[in-house]
Amino acid sequence: MYDVIIIGAGLVGLGVANALQEHNPRLHLLILDKENRVAAHQSGHNSNVVHSGIYYSPGSLKARLAKKGNQTIYHFCQEYGLYYDRCGKVIVATHQKELPFLDNIYQRGLQNGIEINRLSRSDLKKREPYVNGLEAILVPDAGIVNYPEIAGKLAEIIQNRDGNIYYQQQVCSIHEYTDYVEIQTLHASYKAKQIVNCAGLHSDRIAKLAGYETRMKIVPFRGEYYVLDSSKNYLVNHLIYPVPNPDFPFLGVHFTRMFNGKRDVGPNAVLAFKREGYCKTDFCLQDMMEILTYKGFWKIATRYFSEGIAEIRRSFSLQFFTENARQLIPDLQSEDISLGAAGVRAQALTIDGKLVDDFHFVVGHRSLHVCNAPSPAATASIEIGREIVRRYFPTF
Repeated sequence: MYDVIIIGAGLVGLGVANALQEHNPRLHLLILDKENRVAAHQSGHNSNVVHSGIYYSPGSLKARLAKKGNQTIYHFCQEYGLYYDRCGKVIVATHQKELPFLDNIYQRGLQNGIEINRLSRSDLKKREPYVNGLEAILVPDAGIVNYPEIAGKLAEIIQNRDGNIYYQQQVCSIHEYTDYVEIQTLHASYKAKQIVNCAGLHSDRIAKLAGYETRMKIVPFRGEYYVLDSSKNYLVNHLIYPVPNPDFPFLGVHFTRMFNGKRDVGPNAVLAFKREGYCKTDFCLQDMMEILTYKGFWKIATRYFSEGIAEIRRSFSLQFFTENARQLIPDLQSEDISLGAAGVRAQALTIDGKLVDDFHFVVGHRSLHVCNAPSPAATASIEIGREIVRRYFPTF
């Protein structure tokens, strides 16, 4: 009988485990994951950006946890000798019509208490000589880390405190009783006083196994990256982002300094035909039937039809993708980039076609289900864990 079982060994699950052990070092703790390693999906397939919280609605949980998580993740890397680069981010307006939206982001950043600076065209050129921009915002605390490395260190710390992590344990059923919860996997059965569902791309399914209606569904969106030829690294000094399209719920194609010395370009955002569909050819009939029979999907598909078509064009046309990226760096050529890795975003979508924008928790009798952990979940993962313990396990 465990005190707590956590389903999912991604950054959020590891963050919850870490916070529970901080709160009660004697806790009998188990993490289950269906893969053979930590951070196998979203936590290991993302941009590795440390976000500041500048985009998020003031007062939202995302805004608060991103700001706090930003400093926590850097401190964690410093403490354990892990890679980090507080290189800063510039958000660039390339057209006159984007200037009001840039100002809105600036005002939102001030409301969120983030250190930010306005950059004139000449100021921007000093920092990013090859970037085309009328004005920009500098966010000094944005940066890059190696999230799989951080996940590995968290797992090591949790195990050194006598926590257990069992891999290749796909959950098949969950039964909540008066005094405990029983989890059945393909290989074993486990019991706990409480469980925490941090299953990411499968969080809605795990909640359903436990008998809870989430009133949302996870719809997977694949983000495809290109890699800049190393001879062109001089084109990118900071993280370089466009002003987000206010009519589309993604940040747009941007340039990212990476921990391996490379520069990523991307991502786009296209519907994945499988919840873990990292390749264009990945397909799962069950996943697609769930999407195609979900009213919420058709409502959002209709709303963002033209933007969605443009994203698909960028997915299949290197030239079209490059043209989009050239809005920020005009010197970029198609031969300067090659196809890189891809990630899949677990986007929670309500039945009326609305994107669940903030963290979303479903509370059960002896279970807690983290049913939406959007970006900046990686940045804020340690602080998300502490927030969950404060809210739901104060006496554990």
